[in-house]
Amino acid sequence: MKPDIHPDYHEITVIMTDGTTFKTRSCAGNPGDTIRLDIDPKSHPAWTGVQRVIDTGGQVAKFNKKFAGIGTRKK
Repeated sequence: MKPDIHPDYHEITVIMTDGTTFKTRSCAGNPGDTIRLDIDPKSHPAWTGVQRVIDTGGQVAKFNKKFAGIGTRKK
């Protein structure tokens, strides 16, 4: 293996959607950084079986505004 080609592998803190935290090692960010998750196994429908709309950045509102008139007949 070539020396000095691999990224720094350090400890970070992960905050899940319910506020619980855990420490793990990662190449992301800098040592001691915190990553806040938008979706995790406790909230994602694939694991929970419960469907809910997750609106990040107003995407659902933007979609509804763009396609509000589709399917309605004009008189």
